[in-house]
Amino acid sequence: MLTLLRIKNLALASDVRVELGAGYNAITGETGAGKSLLIGGLNLVLGERADRNLIRTGAESCAVEATFDVTRVADSVAALLESNGLESCEENLLLIKRTLTTAGTNRQFVNGSPTTLGTLVELGSILIDIHGPHDHQSLLHPRHQLAILDAYGNLTDQRSSVNALLSKCNALESSKTALIVDEKTYAQQLDLLGFQATEIENAGLRPDEEVELEIDFYRAQNSVKLATLTQSGLNILDSEDFSVFTQLELLGKKLVDLRKLDPRTQTMAENHLQVMEQLSDLRHELSGYSDKLDIDSDRVAQLEDRITLLHNLKRKYGSTLAEVIQFGHRAKSQLADLEQRETEITRLNIEIHKANELLLSAACELATSRRNLLPSLKNAVEKQLQDLGFPQSHFEIALATTTLSATGSDIAEFLFSPNPGEPPKPLRLIASSGEMARVMLAIKTVLASVDQIPLLVFDELDANVGGETAYVVGEKMRQIGRQRQVICITHLPPVAAAAVQHFVVTKSVHEGRTTSIISLLNHDERITEIARMLGGQTIAARQHAEEMLRFQ
Repeated sequence: MLTLLRIKNLALASDVRVELGAGYNAITGETGAGKSLLIGGLNLVLGERADRNLIRTGAESCAVEATFDVTRVADSVAALLESNGLESCEENLLLIKRTLTTAGTNRQFVNGSPTTLGTLVELGSILIDIHGPHDHQSLLHPRHQLAILDAYGNLTDQRSSVNALLSKCNALESSKTALIVDEKTYAQQLDLLGFQATEIENAGLRPDEEVELEIDFYRAQNSVKLATLTQSGLNILDSEDFSVFTQLELLGKKLVDLRKLDPRTQTMAENHLQVMEQLSDLRHELSGYSDKLDIDSDRVAQLEDRITLLHNLKRKYGSTLAEVIQFGHRAKSQLADLEQRETEITRLNIEIHKANELLLSAACELATSRRNLLPSLKNAVEKQLQDLGFPQSHFEIALATTTLSATGSDIAEFLFSPNPGEPPKPLRLIASSGEMARVMLAIKTVLASVDQIPLLVFDELDANVGGETAYVVGEKMRQIGRQRQVICITHLPPVAAAAVQHFVVTKSVHEGRTTSIISLLNHDERITEIARMLGGQTIAARQHAEEMLRFQ
């Protein structure tokens, strides 16, 4: 349900704020006052292509904001928001905003998060059904006519079952197609996968070995230099002629003599002892390191070959050794699948046969359910058409069998004959917009209790309707309004009088600028507006208007 619509700097609207209520809302006003402003704003906020010429003269941008109570379709909206990475609704309130600028910038937001026009269009298909005097394409398309029939019969679960089974059949067929190749290609795939799996497996890879290998290679490559440096260090510490240890021993004797003469130099002797211990440890480490050095040219070559092998494998199978190992696992698995090709194809054929049987059975059940619905929907629509001024009209639904698809094996065609003696013809061939409007209204009235879309908008759908039929149209609007929110732009007094809430659009001129204003009318203001629609503010017109409202 649309609870709030705010329009800024769009066409004649400077800053229009409309708070709509549940049930049937009527919008009236003089021709040219801007009644379709609300429709234009809704179309923009729900993804219609924008024209910069709509921006109010003198303004650099325009904006449309809409707040919807989505309690009725909360699950559908939540799933759509989640799939598009948008913020969820708080207390089932959905906030949509769209802005346009004269520079051509077009931005849209859902619950404060930026989004695409495509997302707005998807939301619109869940939230609003808009119908204008010449906007009946959804009713004319066979796909939508079939959906109307299914909605009337609550066949959504059966349709979903057919769609799911068809998807399963297609997936199984794709798996089978992937296995069915000519023998030459089959042999080539076996050879390639076998080579890849064997090459990787024989390499005996470890995900972390590359770093260790690089270190070992560098050390082996520089082993001669390392041995020379190590021996030089040992010579400095331990050479017979002039070693560090010899000098330190001489120094130790001097410090002993010094301590005898001055006991306060005791710490120097202690420090000397620590230095001797540390140098002894250093000599031990150098000696051990020297013993571990392996000056072996063959070892360098082996390590170099291993590094080259790893680089070649990464070049072919992945950027890291972990990816190469994973590639090998996949190749081995695919090889096993191919080697079991005949067994797998046999299994798939059995699965495909079972799935096709289930699909055909589900499609047949859906087709039977649809045909059982035809008399009931026909009678229900014809009854509504009789109320709307077609006392002897005929409405029929023709179902034909077609290629099995996600919606089953049926195609629908609505047929209509407004006058007796004329055979029913496809609805799309009807030329009169007035007839089309009433057929649309009849179907919407029948579907009011089952249709899930929470808001229906009728833009002068009552065009070419008058007399007693106008009262019936008003009552139909009110009847639909008991099931969902309805907004109707109308020129007919009886249609406006039937509304729960009545808004009027007027124009005012201030400082040479024309502005459209939308106002909610109280009871007395409604009498004045309906009297205007009846022809003027005469006593008779006002009395007639008051009577219309009294009986609502």
